[in-house]
Amino acid sequence: MSYGKLVEQSLYDVVDPELGINIVDLGLVYGVCSDENNNVIITMTLTTPGCPMHDSITNGVKHRVSQLEEVGEVEVNLVWEPEWSPSKMSDRAKELL
Repeated sequence: MSYGKLVEQSLYDVVDPELGINIVDLGLVYGVCSDENNNVIITMTLTTPGCPMHDSITNGVKHRVSQLEEVGEVEVNLVWEPEWSPSKMSDRAKELL
């Protein structure tokens, strides 16, 4: 499994506390990249710009990814474009809701 896929897989462990569904199935993760020093940047969004769980979710991402072996710095790049909508959720997440 590639390093990027390993990081992405770890994000399934980060759950939105309000919805009880992981951030990948919710469609909140837009991209994962790393550099030659294994520094990781996760580009993601939240369900709403004023999400009260902002710190909880972004800190959860940083904590979970930093647990992977050889990970350097972890940065969360929070974006609002494209805007999140329920259509970005996986079928599994839609079933759970």
